Amino acid sequence: MVNYLLKKSYRLKDLKEIEFNDLWGDHGVFTTMWIFDNPSKILFFKKHINNLVKSSKMYSISKTSLKSDILSILKDNLKSKTKYNHLLRVALNKKVLSISLRKRIKPNLNFDLKLINLKRQKPEFKNLKYQEILTHLSKLDNSKSDIGLCSNNKIFETGTSNLLFIKDNKVFSPINKFYKGITYRFFESKIKKIIKKDIFINSLKEFDEIILIGTGKGVCSVRTISQIKWKRKSLKFYNIFSKHYKTAVINCKKFK
Repeated sequence: MVNYLLKKSYRLKDLKEIEFNDLWGDHGVFTTMWIFDNPSKILFFKKHINNLVKSSKMYSISKTSLKSDILSILKDNLKSKTKYNHLLRVALNKKVLSISLRKRIKPNLNFDLKLINLKRQKPEFKNLKYQEILTHLSKLDNSKSDIGLCSNNKIFETGTSNLLFIKDNKVFSPINKFYKGITYRFFESKIKKIIKKDIFINSLKEFDEIILIGTGKGVCSVRTISQIKWKRKSLKFYNIFSKHYKTAVINCKKFK
């Protein structure tokens, strides 16, 4: 059961508050952002909102004032005296815009990835078809584990994050059929080269490190994949990525 610090829904056409609806399963899109500190800061805020507005058009959700509406609702609901360390979710379909806040849980280094045969619908988009994923995640301690989404003997992403794979001091990523999150794009700009290739389950033992990157996890090093007896061999690139991420956090401007 998720404990929310805040959960509200609004009628999209006129922003009238209505009964809360998390919108999971609907035809629509969402984004999740990390809000932290006091005064509050939201990491990669503009990129998240711009991407949400862009994605909404792909789902035929069109409103010229959408970006300003989201900003207005956030300013009305975020408290100036609260010290945040939460995940801020903004979701919308053609009729409803919902926001929620839940505590952000930091992953630890004793982290296990559980492989399951599951693939998101239209994975290139951050859409709301997440029911089956949420069912799996609800059974886990998300500070210690996540699910790896696999199909046709390939792994693409996790239930919450993108994946990077390290071998011979090179960084690899799946080619396609996954959502390239804002944190993933941040690291694309920082790492000289991310090699795109199919990541087959039976090749995972070849990798020295497997790293989760995303809003909820930040940068997380997988210690084990118990099902295939894989174990982390190094923390070298985890430490490199963590330094880049910490710099972005330090340089993040306060939310206005």
